[in-house]
Amino acid sequence: MNTKRIIPCLDIKDGNVVKGINFKGILNIGDPIELARRYSEEGADELVFLDITASTEQHQPLLKLIQQVAREIDIPLIVGGGIASLACAKAIIQAGAAKVSIGSAAVERPHLIQELSKTLGKERIVVAIDTKRKEKVDGVYTKGGSQATTWETLAWAKEMERQGAGEILLTSVDADGMQQGFALEITDRVSRNVSIPVIASGGAGNKEDFIQLFKKTKADAGLAASIFHYKKVSLPELKSSIKNL
Repeated sequence: MNTKRIIPCLDIKDGNVVKGINFKGILNIGDPIELARRYSEEGADELVFLDITASTEQHQPLLKLIQQVAREIDIPLIVGGGIASLACAKAIIQAGAAKVSIGSAAVERPHLIQELSKTLGKERIVVAIDTKRKEKVDGVYTKGGSQATTWETLAWAKEMERQGAGEILLTSVDADGMQQGFALEITDRVSRNVSIPVIASGGAGNKEDFIQLFKKTKADAGLAASIFHYKKVSLPELKSSIKNL
């Protein structure tokens, strides 16, 4: 059975889909409902909805928009951005999300993951890790990749698994938007050292990048945005290419 998932990502700012490079230079791409419907119809395995300014601007997730997107698709929806409490996570699940993704709040309060996992179920909890290499060390960053933490990436992934995460969404800040390939080294290291699924994010530029991801790492899924938004890569064609890897 093929478990290699392909996951488009909708980065949301002010209700619109946007995209940048290295988490900067944000450009408006289009309507989230229209794109969500397209990806569902094209056979995406899941869809990520990420409110990219919720943590830094400290506003609540866009529940109405989440409800609208969830109604338009028949694939699991993962929602992240600004989720910092059990009440908030519950509201997002009730709005139609299958999973919630927690990033900055997990670093600030690691036991939140344990609380969410016990209450909502481990399978609903994704921990988002933004990783950046500095002086040959892969470290964890928060607040949209702008704030360094004291955690090394692999150690943090292991800690999040221990706290009850059901999945890791590992995003390379260095590779984000560059379309020059996934950060294979850190992705491989994390995916081989945790027993929960790892979604690789950041850097996909073509079909071959996904093939290399699944050949050279133990990642369970590959996530991308721009190459799908601009139709640089066909989802059905990509799914067919990785089917027998």
